[in-house]
Amino acid sequence: MLVAAAVCPCPPLLVPEVASGAAPELDDLRAACLDAVGVLAAARPDRLVVVGPAEQADRGSHPQGAVGSLRPFGVDLEVTLGPAEATPERRLPPSLTVGAWLLTRTDWADAPVEGLGVGETLGRDRCLHVGRELASSAERVALLVMGDGSACRTLKAPGYLDERAAAFDAEAARALGAADTAALAALDEELAQELLVSGRSSWQVLAGAAEGAGLRGDLLREEAPYGVGYFVAAWS
Repeated sequence: MLVAAAVCPCPPLLVPEVASGAAPELDDLRAACLDAVGVLAAARPDRLVVVGPAEQADRGSHPQGAVGSLRPFGVDLEVTLGPAEATPERRLPPSLTVGAWLLTRTDWADAPVEGLGVGETLGRDRCLHVGRELASSAERVALLVMGDGSACRTLKAPGYLDERAAAFDAEAARALGAADTAALAALDEELAQELLVSGRSSWQVLAGAAEGAGLRGDLLREEAPYGVGYFVAAWS
């Protein structure tokens, strides 16, 4: 059963060493993420799964001890998903690497940790099914859900300006803050793809996991500093 969830954005810029001189611009977002992750530890789960978007080669399960690298982003830094064990051959995708980094910054509980890379185009029904399976995998399950909103919020955004982006992000933020699983499940898959939303599939996995759990949500942060929607929420 799902007992807690934290929703965080996944730009590598969350890691101060990557952001370098721009790091202070994301201090408040970073602090909100750490607050959300703290809710997971307080729930004392039996199992934690970090869920985030991934390219084809990185989809599926990543075991505890998997390593993620920030070298592709110009920083010689590696992080491990949970306590280090025998190093698996597969590397964590960027979203799970950022999630693993967040866990290293908190007093994490002693629960087993693993990662799940989800395709950004994975269909709604499949996402909900994956979430239900995760929720039923242990008596007390917690999720750290990584993903960004639209990358089309401003003229300088990665996807340029799309007038539909603000409304999409506003509804996503409302649903995440209210723990509204029906609204998350109803997010438009095609529109999300057009707006370069990386978090839609991860959020719908969360929606499936939280069905019937009776969790309450709290939107801790919402901003779009680089024309990309970033949301932080805690469900407990």
